[in-house]
Amino acid sequence: MKKYIFVTGGVLSSVGKGVITASIAKILQARGYTVTTIKIDPYFNVDAGTMNPYQHGEVFVTADGGETDLDLGHYERFLDVELSKDHNITSGKVFLKVIMDERAGKYLGQTVQLIPHVTDEIKREIRYAVDKSGADIGIVEIGGTVGDYEGLPFLEAIRQMRLEEGFSNTVFVHVALVPIIETTGEPKTKPLQHSVFELRRIGIQPDIIIARCKIWLDDDTKRKIALFTNVPPDAIFTAPYVDTIYRIPLILDEEGLGDYLVSRLGLESRRPEFGEWCSFIENLLNPRDEVSVGLCGKYVKLKDSYLSILEALNHAGARLRVKPRLVWIDAEAIEQGSRDELEKLKDVDSLIVLPGFGTRGAEGKIRVIKEARELGIPFLGICFGMQLAVVEFARNVLGLHDANSTEIDPDTPEPVIDLAPEQKNVDKVGGTMMLGNKPVKIVENTLAHKLYGTDLVYERHRHRYVVNERYIEKLEKAGMKVSGYRADSPYRIVEIVELRDHMFFIGTQFHPEFRSRPLRPHPVFIGLLDAALRFKYSSRSK
Repeated sequence: MKKYIFVTGGVLSSVGKGVITASIAKILQARGYTVTTIKIDPYFNVDAGTMNPYQHGEVFVTADGGETDLDLGHYERFLDVELSKDHNITSGKVFLKVIMDERAGKYLGQTVQLIPHVTDEIKREIRYAVDKSGADIGIVEIGGTVGDYEGLPFLEAIRQMRLEEGFSNTVFVHVALVPIIETTGEPKTKPLQHSVFELRRIGIQPDIIIARCKIWLDDDTKRKIALFTNVPPDAIFTAPYVDTIYRIPLILDEEGLGDYLVSRLGLESRRPEFGEWCSFIENLLNPRDEVSVGLCGKYVKLKDSYLSILEALNHAGARLRVKPRLVWIDAEAIEQGSRDELEKLKDVDSLIVLPGFGTRGAEGKIRVIKEARELGIPFLGICFGMQLAVVEFARNVLGLHDANSTEIDPDTPEPVIDLAPEQKNVDKVGGTMMLGNKPVKIVENTLAHKLYGTDLVYERHRHRYVVNERYIEKLEKAGMKVSGYRADSPYRIVEIVELRDHMFFIGTQFHPEFRSRPLRPHPVFIGLLDAALRFKYSSRSK
């Protein structure tokens, strides 16, 4: 039978359940078990695609075009897998399915209720995702915090799964904060106790507790937690604050979590293999050099808005043994005339103009791109950042001073960026962009081909607008090379642009960050950091 591990959280949100879930999966994967992960989000959005990054952080895109919670990015990076949209279950998705089934008459006259119809649908979706993946073990993270009203149907569903799947096939892991009183340095366990009380009140007894704490919990503290939660001391573990999240699987496994899970689930005991993972961490934490990377966007106050890009930089940095030092540049502030933000460009060895949508901050990004192009700073533009690089080039090199994207100015006389042909008749917002993995044909004798070393790649997409093919010849004659096209479209969809007379200037319509992995860093980010090193030590940067 399939095994299921359910991860809940207490005390407060953002306690690190996503990383803990990914770490548990990594621990079991290192023992040779096939695992998959699922994130449950109690909000009523059907998916994360229509949510503001300031409210929810980055929207992660799956291979099959799902717009999902950012925790799926953690899962993919830790496990080096590609998950599907089925691995993010939301209240909106569940209730929509139940209502559609009711409208179709599938309940045969029953009164449709939260229990059993909604909880049955939750269980069905969990089992479907695990079965489809072919995994031995499914690890399910319940978003939010125990005690939230909106999370109750999901907690009820997993309570029922304990009865249906059996004790030996299910494990409840509870992750909760243990704060430290600064004046005494004493860990306070009462908040954790109360979150477990809340779980037990609705019928779930945790099997394992993972305490998020700044210090290691000693045996006395564990015994105290055990006394009030009915969880044995040897099933209580500490997840401390660390210098990199990638160490968490090693720390928890060293504490004995892996062996405890294997025993508790009745699995064969196996020696974990973390060799390459340990080497990656060693390189990540012991760089030989450092480069500064400017990150220009409009959501810079919430770094989780660009989480996958930050991790892709870490992956590439570990490969090159180079630490990327981040310099955040607020595109909105530049648009409003801030000289201080623009002056930051003088201190960077490379620049990424970040993805985003809409007019806010666009002119600030264009100003930054112009400076980077003229100063020769190694540059990467991602999605909207790539589109604005085309706008900047069209204005300041081609001389098309009114050039713009129709997303920003629908009436621009020079629409160098326009709505993609496939998007012309789209009349709904959610889930209708060009999404997921698409084939990209790489043009030979280009920077892109040098980076990839191949003619065809698959990359993740999330956009509606593209380079207007009417301007491609003009752009190329002026020095902007199109080095990648969509391989599966009847239209000339531009995927990559670069500048011929520049150390490193490249823009990607796709999101390369979504396919970067710790042991397989993305070539575009490796290329950027390598160019940043060369720029740092070149006479041109002095």
